[in-house]
Amino acid sequence: MQQSYAPLGPPDASPRILVVDDDPTVAEVVAGYLDRAGYLVDRADDGPTALTRAAAHRPDLVVLDLMLPGMDGLEVCRRIRAHAPVPVIMLTARGDEDDRILGLEVGADDYVTKPFSPRELVLRVESVLRRSRPAVTGRRLTAAGLSVDPAGRRATKNGTELALTLREFDLLSFFLRHPGRAFGREDLMREVWGWDFGDLSTVTVHVRRLRGKVEDDPARPRLIQTVWGVGYRFEPAGFEPAGFEPAGFEPAGFGSADGPGAGAESGPAVTPHSAAESDSAVTPHSAAESDPAVTPPPAAGEE
Repeated sequence: MQQSYAPLGPPDASPRILVVDDDPTVAEVVAGYLDRAGYLVDRADDGPTALTRAAAHRPDLVVLDLMLPGMDGLEVCRRIRAHAPVPVIMLTARGDEDDRILGLEVGADDYVTKPFSPRELVLRVESVLRRSRPAVTGRRLTAAGLSVDPAGRRATKNGTELALTLREFDLLSFFLRHPGRAFGREDLMREVWGWDFGDLSTVTVHVRRLRGKVEDDPARPRLIQTVWGVGYRFEPAGFEPAGFEPAGFEPAGFGSADGPGAGAESGPAVTPHSAAESDSAVTPHSAAESDPAVTPPPAAGEE
């Protein structure tokens, strides 16, 4: 039987975060940092429990481990996003770029690779939640049959509503604000994600996903064009650019310094199986208290 998801709480309530990780130390440390940052935190240690918790109390955001017993994080993400546009940040101990890209392909808004600083994770949660809130002001943007309502966070193509993730919506809005201008992936990461650094494949994946939803033929994109050696350009039919402008204009609602490392120091990381938090990195099975770094256990044969 298909689960129905509970509505969100009142707008002035503390955001609810669902933390899904089968490592109790990682889950405890992450939940502790989020709790101290003022969030309501629910926890689950496997996929089916996560879906049950999400159905009972719809979260504002999910922090989701990729490797889970019973049902992996990719399937959990697919099922949650099938019911509601809940932002998802994935945690992964895998170093393979294909796994990170697959997480983005199924709808994750961001990912963090272990080991990571819990303070950085809190900053990313704040960044994603900030961008998920409806804009207080903002004119409707239209071009080439596309229409974006920033206040209502709704987008349509030829009158049909588009199912966009948080980042896809921001990316489309940015392109519509800047028709005819070419932007590098670094520019888009800074202006749309609000980060000065990061994995540029994140931008590539989101552009590909967005093309799949707004282009008539995604294999031959007409609207979001690749500019070789530069990046991408939104080119609505009939638009005649006055000339190239270097990227750097910062529109309202974009380019805020709320990415990793903004506004706070990035603390050391959390290590699975560490006994507690401390002010230094914790190695597996360490009993010292630390301000941890989430690190996967060492592989067999490693010192």
